[in-house]
Amino acid sequence: MEGKDRVLILGATGYIGRRLVKASIALGHPTFVLFRPENVSNRENCQMFMEFKMEGAHLLQASLEDRESLVSALKQVDVVVSAVRVIVEQLQLIEAIKEVGTIKVIRNVGNLQRFLPSEFGMDVDRMEHAISPGDRTFVEKRVIRRAIEKANIPHTYVSANCFAGIFLAGLAQLATFMPKRDRVNIHGHGDKKCTWVAEEDVAMYAILAIDDPRTLNKVLYVRPPANILTQMEVVKIWERIIGKELQKTFLSAEEWLSTMDRVPLYEQIAVAHMYQIFYLGDLDFKVEGPRGVDSSKLYPDHKYVTVEEYLRRFA
Repeated sequence: MEGKDRVLILGATGYIGRRLVKASIALGHPTFVLFRPENVSNRENCQMFMEFKMEGAHLLQASLEDRESLVSALKQVDVVVSAVRVIVEQLQLIEAIKEVGTIKVIRNVGNLQRFLPSEFGMDVDRMEHAISPGDRTFVEKRVIRRAIEKANIPHTYVSANCFAGIFLAGLAQLATFMPKRDRVNIHGHGDKKCTWVAEEDVAMYAILAIDDPRTLNKVLYVRPPANILTQMEVVKIWERIIGKELQKTFLSAEEWLSTMDRVPLYEQIAVAHMYQIFYLGDLDFKVEGPRGVDSSKLYPDHKYVTVEEYLRRFA
């Protein structure tokens, strides 16, 4: 591990955070996880932290609300990867990074140190037209981006679009996390391309990027080529796996948006995001411009999980 960046991961027990920890350890980085004092009363979190420790991670007790402890933790690492759930909490982290200053130092191996904020979904700067209430998350993440850039903190934004466990596992059905074997709702004509990515691949690409000069101050789009598919293409793969054709109900945009009136707020946000993806086609684009880089071109040797491989887990 000599010469490897020391990586601090915040939000390590969360959905993507725990996968980031595993990827960092797997790639040989000295890996630190932020342990908040309040975690001592959470049995599941404590057990997960102990699992991280047994796998080789180091625990750093600190809190985003305690500047002194946070600064102390930052002084021990080279790269910060955030997967916190409360996005605006990162404003405190940015202030602490500015105070420490270590994030801006060039190491003797020639690689800039880096901050990866909590994103990992749709590229928020492409989503200024997003509808309510789905726009809330994008607005908060843009605030964080602008604060990072104003502070001149070296960074990489990771845009992975559709997490497989949330979108692919249920064939893009709302709040459904296993593929159905009888019927399925199709959004519009099911013809909008999007990118479906296994969470472990999102984490691996993110950690691969932390010391890559090609991703410095860029948006890394996680785009496994075989996984850029329409909903109908995904459904057909599942039908081939199970040897059965599903009954399909095609929902218009109006029918889909009307479901907002019948679900709680967190699902309303999901309805709005799925409208952007599957009706407006906001993920059907090519990576262009000086700020965007494509994971498939940077890391062609990484063997990612294909849509078919992922769905076969449920067969």
